[in-house]
Amino acid sequence: MSGAQEGLRVVALGGGHGLHATLSALRRCPDVADVTAVVTVADDGGSSGRLRRELGLLPPGDLRMALAALAADDADGRFWSGLVQHRFGGTGALAGHAVGNLLLAALLERDGDPVRALDALGGLLGCAGRVLPMARVPLDIEAEVELDGVDGPHLIRGQVAVASTPGRVRRVWLLPEDPPACDEAVRAVLAADAVLLGPGSWFTSVLPHLLVPGLRDALLRTAAARIVLLNLSPEPGETAGFSPEQHLEVLSGHAPELRAHAVLADIGSVSLPERLHAAASDLLVPGGRVWLADVADVRAATPRHDPDALAGALLDVFRAAVPAAGTGGGDGTQQHSPQRGRSPQWP
Repeated sequence: MSGAQEGLRVVALGGGHGLHATLSALRRCPDVADVTAVVTVADDGGSSGRLRRELGLLPPGDLRMALAALAADDADGRFWSGLVQHRFGGTGALAGHAVGNLLLAALLERDGDPVRALDALGGLLGCAGRVLPMARVPLDIEAEVELDGVDGPHLIRGQVAVASTPGRVRRVWLLPEDPPACDEAVRAVLAADAVLLGPGSWFTSVLPHLLVPGLRDALLRTAAARIVLLNLSPEPGETAGFSPEQHLEVLSGHAPELRAHAVLADIGSVSLPERLHAAASDLLVPGGRVWLADVADVRAATPRHDPDALAGALLDVFRAAVPAAGTGGGDGTQQHSPQRGRSPQWP
């Protein structure tokens, strides 16, 4: 663990709006000195999908959103953050593209190095942290889906298709199946004091991090406190009808060896706390716990986290879980008895 004066090193894994919420909260945590966002690279829709298909580059949208969340909180930072988030209107070739997507695409095409491209744009934004891709190559998501009235599993390919499927997603995997992890992301996880997984689109933004072998191994080996942040509500299509405990069951099914030091959920989103505690018992390390807190923005028209409330809850979790993780021996795979080969507990 970092010294008290240095502050905590925190890595947040995810994508899209869920990761943006986590990063916005981390910026408000006085105990956090260093933030690294590790972002999914499987988006194939909208502006990101168009640039990916036309140029063969990493989809830039989720990366752009993470950079904007970490932009400097001053006049220059707010100006550049607003600019990179701006989308062109009209009906021409630029319609729907975000300025930041085009900037990242230009940097990626010119230099060919996604880490250098992200560091360059992060410098322009004055980012209070670093944004990294989970892999240096674009990935595809494929899912096994159960469709009403259809016998046998149905395969769906593509992030947008999986996220909007009318069926029940059972499991997901990546193509290529064993993509190389971004080395800088692996090093950040191994050096962290705390690693956050979620919230976000569970099958397409959260679980993919556990399907990159090098990143999954780093998550198992790190001495950091591993903290799972649950969504405020199920998402139409992808996790329609899922309870909070079913999110944990799916997580364990995709990564049976993973153990967490804490699970954080919004108290208003958990109707049956005893079931969540029971589901978390197989995931948590000895001494780990479920934290319930008011972290939802009650003023929002759609479910979203309140960054100040989430920051306060994370501080409580950090102060309890990080010291405990730091005394556990430094290797998550040795602090518990992994249930190798067990059958996934699907909802």
